[in-house]
Amino acid sequence: MTQQPDQQSAQQPDKPFLYVVVCAAGIAEDVSKLITAAQERNWAVGVIATPLGLGFIDAVAIEAQTGYPIRSAWRSPGDPRPFPDPDAIAVAPATFNTINKWAAGIADTLALGTLCEASGLGVPIAVLPRVSDGLAAHPAYEESVARLSGMGVLFGDRHEGGTDGFGWERVLDLLAMRGTGRARP
Repeated sequence: MTQQPDQQSAQQPDKPFLYVVVCAAGIAEDVSKLITAAQERNWAVGVIATPLGLGFIDAVAIEAQTGYPIRSAWRSPGDPRPFPDPDAIAVAPATFNTINKWAAGIADTLALGTLCEASGLGVPIAVLPRVSDGLAAHPAYEESVARLSGMGVLFGDRHEGGTDGFGWERVLDLLAMRGTGRARP
């Protein structure tokens, strides 16, 4: 009998569990590349999209690829938890808005609430920003990156991949630097 994602998540998978947080940037449509790379590195993956980010991705394809529902909104009290606790979190692409709100402790979406809480719990987090030159020049951005970095969050360069594409695997490399990504015994 095939388990449904909600039933499946009641048990911790045999592999470490990676939350992939996806924000509203054009490159988000290719997040399946990150999911594939993570699965090839022995991660089980669940995707959390910002409310606007949800419109940038193919939810049906991603749910088929991960075996879990995409989360974008808070669950109701009494609803089962669709994902196990994360062993690590990859935020890619991360936008100016998400980075600044997260650094300020604003948890007004499921994605931001998850990031704020995980930061406080010491869950390893790596970020691959997708921020324009103009927004990166805003003083709040630099301050937010510095604050989050001071909390142990690892950042890739916002120009990862340049014009040839987004360096999706770089966020996994950053997590590997933290010693995450190994299967449980």
